[in-house]
Amino acid sequence: MASRPRRSLPLRILKWLGLGLLTFILVSVLWVLLYRFVNPPITFTQAGDALWGNGLTREWVPLERINRNMVRAAIAGEDGKFCTHNGFDTQAIEAAMRRNASGGHILRGGSTISQQTAKNVFLWQGGGYFRKGIEAWFTLLIENLWGKQRIMEVYLNVAETGIGTYGVQAGAQRYFHHDAVSLSPVEASRMAAIFPLPKRREAVDPAGFTRRYGNLILRRMAVVAGDRLDSCV
Repeated sequence: MASRPRRSLPLRILKWLGLGLLTFILVSVLWVLLYRFVNPPITFTQAGDALWGNGLTREWVPLERINRNMVRAAIAGEDGKFCTHNGFDTQAIEAAMRRNASGGHILRGGSTISQQTAKNVFLWQGGGYFRKGIEAWFTLLIENLWGKQRIMEVYLNVAETGIGTYGVQAGAQRYFHHDAVSLSPVEASRMAAIFPLPKRREAVDPAGFTRRYGNLILRRMAVVAGDRLDSCV
């Protein structure tokens, strides 16, 4: 009986690539589904902080124990279209690309809260097209498998709020010495102002740009409340 001819090397490579892709899709979907019901135990960023000696302070709290001011501040500062987009704000991405190309100052990049959550929970910090591509995949998954309320809850619990400090509960205790449920509009706006650069900005008595940005977020919070831009949370 004649032996079966061996497949060529390119075909074998394609086969293994296909199997690898299917495995990645299956594992990522199951991972996201798990975190719909189970809070992420740790992230790559948190583990890195702990390994580098920055410490790790965090305390998970459900969304109902986070003051509404903080939800509105996050939307006002990071993603005004959070309740209406499908995970991506194409206009913000295009605007950020234009500012990058011109070398102009960027107050906020093109990433939505959904994209930031996908990156913070499942991936690592830093740029690159490869990581951005995987981030887009996880963004699609959490938008369709979690929903907006879970995305916001996870975002506010894993966002870095200081060196070795994660989540608005730990941030509120660090800066204002009370729980996140008691955050005032001013406190929430200052917390949101440090989200982009939490290791370099201070929420207590901020100066310069951080103070101005916090005041801008505070004004935007009134728009978020008035126009019900937080209605999905």
